[in-house]
Amino acid sequence: MTKSKWVVDTTHSGIDFSVKHMMVSKVKGAFHSFNATIEADPADLTTANIDFTVDVASIDTRNADRDGHLKSGDFFDAEKYPTMTFKATNIVKKDEDEYAVTGDMSIHGVTRPETFTVTFEGVAKDPMSGAEKIGFSAEGKVKRSDYGLTWNAALETGGVLVGDDIKINIEIEAAKEA
Repeated sequence: MTKSKWVVDTTHSGIDFSVKHMMVSKVKGAFHSFNATIEADPADLTTANIDFTVDVASIDTRNADRDGHLKSGDFFDAEKYPTMTFKATNIVKKDEDEYAVTGDMSIHGVTRPETFTVTFEGVAKDPMSGAEKIGFSAEGKVKRSDYGLTWNAALETGGVLVGDDIKINIEIEAAKEA
């Protein structure tokens, strides 16, 4: 096969995250507005070109007040930094369907290398549209402090209100561009 362009099907894709809250539980959330440019050969994903853009204002933690705080200058400052981006720079095959995808992650005006573990879920033909589809699952972890997202509050019992490690889970389904 050769490289093809793949269009993300956002109705069958998602970007979710979780972070420790008060040192005892996890708060989960999602970004609902995102796009990706994927140019890949499913037979050799190490040569893929991958660019992600996420609309920071699309954050949803199922709490409007918290979402507003996350969009504010205390955290993402969505007005000044409306997007997060990731551009793959190196893809290494780890085993049959698993890859280490390293790229430049930009959040809050800071760009750093990050690596995600990506599982290639396979290729299928959509019975409704006839389109060729591919799927990926990705997981990784970033430190919010690495991107200048340092707002916090000390707890009376010790520790802090918001953890530094953000766990990210991504599910992508994409259709081969006609």
